[in-house]
Amino acid sequence: MRPDYRFCPHCATALSTGIVAGRERKACPACGFTHWNNPAPVVAALVQVGELILLARNAAWPPKTFALITGFLEAGETPEEGIAREVMEETSLEVERTSLIGVYEFTRKNELIIAYHVIASGSVTLSEELVEYRMVAPERLRPWRAGTGLAVADWMRARRLPFEFVDFPTRTAPAQGTA
Repeated sequence: MRPDYRFCPHCATALSTGIVAGRERKACPACGFTHWNNPAPVVAALVQVGELILLARNAAWPPKTFALITGFLEAGETPEEGIAREVMEETSLEVERTSLIGVYEFTRKNELIIAYHVIASGSVTLSEELVEYRMVAPERLRPWRAGTGLAVADWMRARRLPFEFVDFPTRTAPAQGTA
């Protein structure tokens, strides 16, 4: 559910704000429904093909804005299955190996990101969500200060690769990275 829900999804009564389980939450005064507003689980992949890292640009993002492959975890799948599915759906690449980079909060979008380093093979064919991609040498990655950018920084740090964070000039740019 979205944090801006105004009406109960069970009985359509206007939700009210109050303290539930020690936190401010929205609840229905008529039927007792509570909107917990838990973060959505998202999987992310730092995709390595050969010696290079694949970064992609979503159709909704500004030019020159590239990031990791991401997607929502679906019911009934493990995070490893979810990231293999997302990489295949968005790039047509076959995932050979995954290793966890870390778990990161992304409070701006109320998401919890489970990030993996993925070794993949094949030829890249982008889904309709993505408009272009770049293959970048690991030492040329420039992590960003939110969401999956923190995973990129941790991955680079673990490999003793020097890096500097990039900042975005406006708030309208997504919290993603550039290559």
